[in-house]
Amino acid sequence: MLRSAAMTLRTETRPKQARRKRSRLRRLVARPLRWLAYALAGVILWVGAYTIVPPPGGYYMAAEWWRLGGIERDWVGMDAIPPHLARAVMAAEDARFCGHRGFDLVEIEKAIAERGRGRVRGASTISQQVAKNVFLWHDASWLRKGLEAGFTVMIEAIWTKRRILEVYLNVAEFGEGVFGAEAAARHYWAKPAAELTLGEAARLAAVLPDPKHRDPRRGSDFMNRRAAAIAGGARTLEGEGRAACVVRADE
Repeated sequence: MLRSAAMTLRTETRPKQARRKRSRLRRLVARPLRWLAYALAGVILWVGAYTIVPPPGGYYMAAEWWRLGGIERDWVGMDAIPPHLARAVMAAEDARFCGHRGFDLVEIEKAIAERGRGRVRGASTISQQVAKNVFLWHDASWLRKGLEAGFTVMIEAIWTKRRILEVYLNVAEFGEGVFGAEAAARHYWAKPAAELTLGEAARLAAVLPDPKHRDPRRGSDFMNRRAAAIAGGARTLEGEGRAACVVRADE
């Protein structure tokens, strides 16, 4: 009888122990998942806030402010940006901006092919550059690139294309310590961005890949050729309607 009672007790104890183990495992799994959900919600709110609020800048802009002792920057809305400047920047940096959802697969394939030949070719879209400039830091680490991809997806999902380009034109570096098209127009030509000609807009867009070493006012052969190519690309975007996602018909 004692043996039978002991066996019954062991039989009843095992399910209770198993249930307790499962309960502890659920708590161990649930806690990090809960914090992950909170973090994701916080990031979504952060990205969403910038659909209305102008981003204050970013890590790189703050670092340059600290290094130089100050920066030039004046936020303006898209209504103060001439359409030919928007098209010129698209022609220079991301001609398929209106046709992709954050990643240009055509340019990525070209970059992979070029890397196979030992050459480096950029494939970052305007959306990716906004993700990096507003939310992240500048380096070539896989961590930063992975986070950039995540922020790019959220930006494309939450913001309009017009908003993405508006933010880009206010955070992009156009010279050492010069951020945004408005500050650049005043720095180089002493006038607001709204008064830039297509030629000036094209020359401004030409400095974007290397803003610390290019000056849009220089009359070098390279700058003249690059600006002419960008101006031609801007006209093509206008003629083919490929900038309609950011430039309204009445502008």
